[in-house]
Amino acid sequence: MQLELLELIFLSDKRKQLLLFLKDGPKNIDEIKGALEVTSTAILPQIKKLKEKSLVVQEDKTYNLSLIGKVLVEKMQPLVSIIDVFEDNFDYWVERDFQGIPPSFRRRLGELGKCKLIQPDLDRMFELDPEIVENLSKSSSILECIAYFDPSLISMCQKLAREGVKLSFLMSRPVFEHYSKDYLEDLQNILTFENVKFFLYSGELRIANLTATDIFVMISLFPKSQKHFDRESLISYDSSALQFGSELFDELLRTSTRITQVPHE
Repeated sequence: MQLELLELIFLSDKRKQLLLFLKDGPKNIDEIKGALEVTSTAILPQIKKLKEKSLVVQEDKTYNLSLIGKVLVEKMQPLVSIIDVFEDNFDYWVERDFQGIPPSFRRRLGELGKCKLIQPDLDRMFELDPEIVENLSKSSSILECIAYFDPSLISMCQKLAREGVKLSFLMSRPVFEHYSKDYLEDLQNILTFENVKFFLYSGELRIANLTATDIFVMISLFPKSQKHFDRESLISYDSSALQFGSELFDELLRTSTRITQVPHE
């Protein structure tokens, strides 16, 4: 019976999508056809199968999840979401090390939603992508976690700080020391802004980059091979992704200390 239910739910994309659509409440056939972009001929046989297994019930001219259906769909949603995230950029996830993401957040990766792969121009590897720059300029608050040295970060930070954007930076110790050595005066100047906070991660920071703003979330992971870092990132504008990114940043802050000043050499 367990195998039959799994096959019923997952071996048909129409049935899977229908169950997820009914999660929001009863729908009539026209609403179902419109949302799933199907014809009556295509969807009615699938509805019949779900009714036969008591996952869907019909009330007059509307269809709704049964109690069993509601329980199953509640558990389906996270699995379907994370499968979609992996499938959309499968090669990226296969090649990346995401063990630096805490286990509780790995289980929530489906919340990233629809992600777009950002691939830097090889001729401009150390320049921020124009789409990222544009969205950063529109953001009112930015949470930035970084585990590699990016020379373009300081100038962007100074510009945003002067514009009153709330900035919180979380860095690995080697990266912070690199900035302290090469951009000491700039770093000291940035720390004078009340809207800017710097934090030092206490352990090994294994997430290459996490940017969480009120507009978008971007995550970049190191490759498993560790031979090279191509700076490829995934960016999402979904509301669930914004919450995921903010909460992941807060989780990383739990093992971090705030930096209020950079000592002179």
